[in-house]
Amino acid sequence: MSAPHTAPGLSARGQSRRRLLIGAGAVPLAAGAALALKPDHARATLATNARIVIVGSGLAGLGIANRLVRELDGAQITIIDRKEEHNYQPGYTLVATGIWPVEKVIDRNADLIPAGVKWVHEMVAEYDPDANTVVTDRGQRIPYDYLVVATGCHLDFDQIEGMDVNAIGRNGLTSVYPGTRAVTETWKVMDAFRQKGGRALMTLPATPIKCAGAPLKTTFMLIDRLRQAGTLAQSDVHFHSALGVVFSVPQINDLILQRWADAGVPVHFSSKLVAVDIGARRATFESPEGERSDEDYDFIHVVPPMRAPDAIFNSPLAWLEGPMSAGRWLEVDRETLRHRRYPNVFGAGDINGTPRGKTAATVKQSVPIVVQNLIDVIAGREPSRQFNGYTSCPMILREGSAWLIEFDYDGKLIPSLPMVEPLQDSWFAWLMKVQLLKPAYMAVAKGRV
Repeated sequence: MSAPHTAPGLSARGQSRRRLLIGAGAVPLAAGAALALKPDHARATLATNARIVIVGSGLAGLGIANRLVRELDGAQITIIDRKEEHNYQPGYTLVATGIWPVEKVIDRNADLIPAGVKWVHEMVAEYDPDANTVVTDRGQRIPYDYLVVATGCHLDFDQIEGMDVNAIGRNGLTSVYPGTRAVTETWKVMDAFRQKGGRALMTLPATPIKCAGAPLKTTFMLIDRLRQAGTLAQSDVHFHSALGVVFSVPQINDLILQRWADAGVPVHFSSKLVAVDIGARRATFESPEGERSDEDYDFIHVVPPMRAPDAIFNSPLAWLEGPMSAGRWLEVDRETLRHRRYPNVFGAGDINGTPRGKTAATVKQSVPIVVQNLIDVIAGREPSRQFNGYTSCPMILREGSAWLIEFDYDGKLIPSLPMVEPLQDSWFAWLMKVQLLKPAYMAVAKGRV
């Protein structure tokens, strides 16, 4: 075997580390490749004065903006989002389970939005695609020639009676989803709970959710923390799924259920969390037939139902029929990610009404596709690239071990590392989650991969 080529721009130490990672299969195309790639400083490929509005400054919006700045010459690019802080949301489970300090998931959007892009520090309140215009919450009307919707999703805690996000951290209430304060408080509750053990309720809603593995990772890590503290035998951990499964890929679902059965964790299917009495530490679950049951707890992890943000939910851009219409997700073609009725509109990230893929890994794979297809349309061509629904989930099993699960729209496993068995406990999959994926994520945000 010939020696690996030297990558420009890396120090000798960096070259050695890169060879080690590649030799060990540590840089899969699906997740960690950004660590081994130098920035792509390609020259602009298309001259245009098109007005492009990107709504949202999460990973998808930033990745698209940074790529478009390089690949278009003369375009007027605008990002609309009031958010100043950029959060690395894939790290929320790591903070909430005591693996990372919260500082590791906090960055600044000002450091990630490229020069030359206009940043409107407001939120879109209304979409008027027939007039090619968005309206901000301060009443500003912003016209566009092309629109990219990358708003993420809405955490619909209001569907759970009695739920108060501000109470997370008190009376055993936790959730990894709302933000940095919530994950910090969640770890404090988990840390206190594991000292004595008790009754824990873990939940999963019936709607599509971002990072569908997060409720499962949190459950696995809670079990591991109890085991480490020697209190698992004194604890009673239950998982309530509003669905008939805990994971949408049957093979993975079965393996998870077997692991939990071995750990003594019963799973209650078609059991939807509909109410919490935070002061009394009591949760109410409902069956599809409307039957309700109350469960006391010492620890509860609340995963909210999710849907499109109000501005999309109430707009002509939302799905009007079909399985995605309940959450009023953005109506895009699942392969081109172009809107099915408004050809100058594209979607990116969690907002898309596609069968799968509300993960950072999905964004990593789909951002270049959206950018190229948008450029095609600007140039008067049909979209040339297709997305297969790729998503990835480094499923944490315990501290120091995980599975690396990668699959497509059809739920077919599509591992990117031939030498790594995706369904075997792996220290390397753990290493990827804890050490390698944040740098890869930042490379995507900067439009480098």
